[in-house]
Amino acid sequence: MDKANALTAVLKRLNAGDDPAKVRAEAKQLLATISPADLAIAEQNLIDEGLSLEDLQALCDVHLEVLKDQVTQMKTSLPKGHIVATMVSEHEAILGFLDELDRVNRSIQAMSEYAPQAEEFARLSHIAEHLVETERHHQREEEVLFPELEKRGVHGPPTVMRAEHAELRPRKHALKQLCERGARMDFEDFKRQLAELAGFIVPTLREHIAKENNILYPTALQVIDDDTVWQRLKAACDEIGYCCFTPEA
Repeated sequence: MDKANALTAVLKRLNAGDDPAKVRAEAKQLLATISPADLAIAEQNLIDEGLSLEDLQALCDVHLEVLKDQVTQMKTSLPKGHIVATMVSEHEAILGFLDELDRVNRSIQAMSEYAPQAEEFARLSHIAEHLVETERHHQREEEVLFPELEKRGVHGPPTVMRAEHAELRPRKHALKQLCERGARMDFEDFKRQLAELAGFIVPTLREHIAKENNILYPTALQVIDDDTVWQRLKAACDEIGYCCFTPEA
């Protein structure tokens, strides 16, 4: 709790007119030694004091600057079928779709006319369908994992993640609809809309996944320490269902 309170005090100064570089450096020193649960407490303190969602998202970004990649270690330490291990595996697949979207968008932007027979358009439709399919992943988080964290007083990370889900959701559906309308559109307009959607979805969802992998999931594993609770959460996830790309346990 002492570290959480200290971090709260430092982060409040980010909005108080202090030297941003100096305050971020102090925050990074603390974040390098703080546990995910203490970070969640600090975030909740700031929410209780009226911190805006935008500033809370910036706080997550500061945390990511100092985190080492602990995702592989976290995943391999969990039993197969654990809901966090499944969610991390789904993230790996989603990151692959984002890499493909980035490549396909750049290739289409270089074209002078719509060519439905070109492989890029089939790949784009495939990617769009799978990004919409990620809603099952978000649903399990929002209806199963987040409420369990909030019952334990962890509100900050779920608040940020829900907001980002809401930002991403209409863009993913818009990308799928764009693919369906592509042949009937002016090609320059198609390219413009594709560039706007890909330009938002790719970096935003990549950063979102990094926050969940490095902040949200480690916090959940720390504060939910009862195997029977995880079994109950797994049953609830099974009831909602999985994505078409979810690896089998």
